[in-house]
Amino acid sequence: MKKWLYVLAPVAMIAVFLFFYFASRAETEAKEKAHAEEVAKEKAEADEKKHIAEEKAHEDAERRNAEHMAEEAKAAKDKEDKYNADMARIQADTDKFNALAETYAKQVSELTIELDTLHKEKDALTREDFDLAKQVELGAVERRNAEMEIQRTVDMIANRADQSAMAKMPPPPPPKES
Repeated sequence: MKKWLYVLAPVAMIAVFLFFYFASRAETEAKEKAHAEEVAKEKAEADEKKHIAEEKAHEDAERRNAEHMAEEAKAAKDKEDKYNADMARIQADTDKFNALAETYAKQVSELTIELDTLHKEKDALTREDFDLAKQVELGAVERRNAEMEIQRTVDMIANRADQSAMAKMPPPPPPKES
């Protein structure tokens, strides 16, 4: 018996649903039709407003376009006048700076010649300084070599004298007996 409850309960619910569904169907269709008519009316009003706004926008656009063209023509003339004035100023500046560049180029060549001369003098003085330092160092080396030679000679003579029989002391006398 319980098995029939599993089937019977959903069937009863479906029957209740279908009863209410068919009862409210005619009412729902009437509401949808009224809503569709209202939407169509609103669309017609919106289209009319859109058409009026488009005409007004078109007139405004033509007026703004005419104003814009006049402003562009004025701006183009101002721009051309400014360009011509700037070109004249640039040409004057260019001529002035070209003259300055020529004088600076002459100064650069003179200073370059003087710098080369000074470099040559510096190289000669450096070479001379190096040669003098070399002579001083060679003199110091020769002096050290001479001192070492003297020390070696003195050591050699001292060793020979030490080894000779004449330089040796006689043995000490025997102690005295008292």
